[in-house]
Amino acid sequence: QVQLVESGGGVVQAGGSLRLSCAASGRTFSTYAMGWFRQAPGKEREFVATIIWSLGSTFYADSVKGRFTISRDNAENTIHLQMISLKPEDTAVYYCAFTPYISSSPYYTPSAYGYWGQGTQVTVSS
Repeated sequence: QVQLVESGGGVVQAGGSLRLSCAASGRTFSTYAMGWFRQAPGKEREFVATIIWSLGSTFYADSVKGRFTISRDNAENTIHLQMISLKPEDTAVYYCAFTPYISSSPYYTPSAYGYWGQGTQVTVSS
């Protein structure tokens, strides 16, 4: 089992910045990828960014490229999501996701990840 705990959400004005963190614990000796998804009210959960652990490769949704940066701290089994130039449309609950192995589902789909955090609210006011 893997436990994920997110932190860093909050309320910020448009154009502002926030940094989210996700700490993984438990059976983290096998980590294929960790990433972030978000879900706004009435919408489906959508991919934000992911990092392939062994390679350090990162992938982003088009909507956040150039504004969000995902990074990792190997020693702490933690990932971060630095968000700048936030927009009201970024408002959502942000979820951390983890998979210990490569999935048959694409990395940008929720089904590729077997473990999820409880979510942290990000609200961007206009």
